[in-house]
Amino acid sequence: MLAPVNPRRVFAVDDPDVNPYRLLTALVVPRPIAWVSTLSGDGVVNLAPHSFFTVSSNRPPVVQFTSVGVKDTLRNVLATGEFVVNLAGLPQMDAVNQTSAPYEAGVDEAAALGIAMEPSELVAPPRVSDAPASIECVLHTTIEVGTCTLVLGRVVAVTVRDEAMVDGSPSMSRLQPVSRLGGAEWGLPPEVVALERPLQPPP
Repeated sequence: MLAPVNPRRVFAVDDPDVNPYRLLTALVVPRPIAWVSTLSGDGVVNLAPHSFFTVSSNRPPVVQFTSVGVKDTLRNVLATGEFVVNLAGLPQMDAVNQTSAPYEAGVDEAAALGIAMEPSELVAPPRVSDAPASIECVLHTTIEVGTCTLVLGRVVAVTVRDEAMVDGSPSMSRLQPVSRLGGAEWGLPPEVVALERPLQPPP
């Protein structure tokens, strides 16, 4: 067997002294943030960020986020079947971070922090007024994976603020999305380059 060219530190994830969460969140980067707004069965708003977030399907349009443990967001989605993913832009970064605090169940984080909310288009949970875009969802399914739960939502409406649009499409430079990295680190809006996808393999 060939020796590795570059020395590596090996982490056995079954080792009780190894923290897989800390390793994976430092390596799977940057991670877009689903700033999820929901309503409890009693109509109380919950607003919390989830950084395990991606697109699952384009037809039907489905997005997913992961609840690490059982939190108010998951409870509310299971109770009502609806949620909104608010895009976390640079101007909202501090507010997004503040909503990650361990508020007690039943506390409206948006009200506690003075974050303005407004009615969504097709679902009951409100959206964040200042968020540059929002994705309104109805629950498609949930999948339990260990101590986590994947929440898949069928997209029923997408809203984008006019100032974030260029030539009829959302603009990265105007959305200014932030992301989560490892530990306490955050990613700022990225530098963007354009590469056309090749239509055929190179000769």
